[in-house]
Amino acid sequence: MGLVGGHWSRFASFVYGPGSLKRYLQGASRPDDHHEVGHSPLGALSVFALLALLAAQVGSGLFADDEIASSGPLVRFVSGATSSPATGWHKNWGQWLILAMVALHVLAIVLYRVKRGRDLVTPMIVGDKLLPAGEPAARDTLATRALALLLLGMCAALAAWVASLGG
Repeated sequence: MGLVGGHWSRFASFVYGPGSLKRYLQGASRPDDHHEVGHSPLGALSVFALLALLAAQVGSGLFADDEIASSGPLVRFVSGATSSPATGWHKNWGQWLILAMVALHVLAIVLYRVKRGRDLVTPMIVGDKLLPAGEPAARDTLATRALALLLLGMCAALAAWVASLGG
C-alpha cells in the first residue's frame, strides 16, 4: 500500500536522491543504498509516475462526461468548461499514458528476469524476498497487516461514498 507494511515496501524506503540515482545508473551502488532489496531508483520513479497518472485518471474520471453513456459521479458539481477537458484527458491522454507505463513496467520486469536473473514478481505476490547477507529485514507483523486492511476498507468506503454522489 505504500504507507504501511514491510519497511522495503513503504514509499519512505524508496525515495532516492540524485546521487543515489546516479550511482545506480552508473552501476556503482553502495551497500547502504539498498538498491537490490526493495525498489531500485528507476523502479521507484516508475512507481511514482504510475501513481501520479492513476491519480490524474481517477480525478479526471470523477468529472468526465461523454454526454452519451457515462458520466463521473462528481460531474454535476462542475461546469461544462471544467468537465470537457477532464473528459478529454480521461478518454485520450490519460488512458494511453497509463497503458504505456504499464507496458514499460512489464518490460522492465521481463528484462530484470532475462538480463539479471532476478524474479521481481514472486516477492510482490507473496510479500517475501530472500535478502543478500547483511541486508536488514523488513518488520511485517500482524498489526501492520491489520492496519493495511483497515486502510483498504476505509478507502473502499470512501470510493463507494463518492460513487454514490453520482445518483
